Amino acid sequence: MKLIGSNTEQDIRKQLVKSNELLFKSEENKRLLEVIRSLYPEMKVAYIIDWIPEQGEDIYKLLINENIILEIELDRYNAEIEQIIESKSITQYLQGLSKQNQIKLGVALDLANKYLNNLNS
Repeated sequence: MKLIGSNTEQDIRKQLVKSNELLFKSEENKRLLEVIRSLYPEMKVAYIIDWIPEQGEDIYKLLINENIILEIELDRYNAEIEQIIESKSITQYLQGLSKQNQIKLGVALDLANKYLNNLNS
């Protein structure tokens, strides 16, 4: 997806940067981060591209590095309950995705690529 620098993209960029900071620095997201790291120890960057708070669980969709979409369902009250996990390729995730969510994914991919390029230079 080609980004054009619109206000929508800029707003999404701010949200994603904040989601990244909260994921790695917030005590509230410690369990989520532990699950991600156990699945993808090679993870260098992650962005929460969707979060659905349900009654007893939280459902997250994350971009891991620049090539994996990870869907995780975590029980909010009992860490002993096994999490539900599904991973997809970018191509799989894009199928049937709304325009708004395509933009969000495009911005997340842009952020991840820039971050990873800075690590490698």
